[in-house]
Formats: sequence, C-alpha cells, structure tokens
Amino acid sequence: MTVPAFNTVTWFQVDTDAPAEARRFYGDVFGWQFTIDPDEDGYDLIGYPGDDVPKGGIFHQSDASENRAMFFVLVEDVDATCAQTEKAGGKIALPPVDAANGLRFAYLEDPSGNRFGIFKPGS
Repeated sequence: MTVPAFNTVTWFQVDTDAPAEARRFYGDVFGWQFTIDPDEDGYDLIGYPGDDVPKGGIFHQSDASENRAMFFVLVEDVDATCAQTEKAGGKIALPPVDAANGLRFAYLEDPSGNRFGIFKPGS
C-alpha cells in the first residue's frame, strides 16, 4: 500500500440522520461495504470490494439539516492549514478537534461557502 500524498483528497464522509438507509443505498448502488468503527461511536467505515483499507465513513447525524457529503484533504499541519485558509479568504467552520485515536481534523469553507475537511491521522 502506498501512503497518500499530503494535500490530496484521501477520505470522504457522508453525514446522515439515516445511516441504515445510507448503507443500503450506497451498498446497492456501488457495492460499498461497511464496518462499525471500533474507535468512534456512531461512525461506520466505508470500504470497497477487494480493498482492505477504508476510504470513507458514515457519520450518524442527529439533525437532518446537517446531512451532507464532504471530502477530506490529508495535511501535514491542521493548524497551519487553518491559518492559510483564512489568509486565502476562506473560513474555519469547525476549529481543530483531537479525536481519542490521535486524529486531528477541522472543517473549513472556501470563499464560496463550500465546506470540506482537513485531517492529520494519529500516530
């Protein structure tokens, strides 16, 4: 397995208040496979047939108004990327968060208001 390059889209997330329906839909349409994330309650990992590494996730959202699909960019430094986003005219929608497994992430918006995520995996 090759390690993805920094500053590339390497993860996606579907936020939904109907995770069972999302699993059924994406499984039926694309053949995606799902497993419960052992490190994160309310999160399903998405894998592709024949691939042993998850490529995305389904976040169990409680509010239907928050349903969306987002891409995530792998970065070397979440805080520095947040600062660069603001300098370039974007916004920080969710400041950096540290997950229990060491993952650090944030949600950003480009100048048009498109939301996306950035992350650095835990060690």
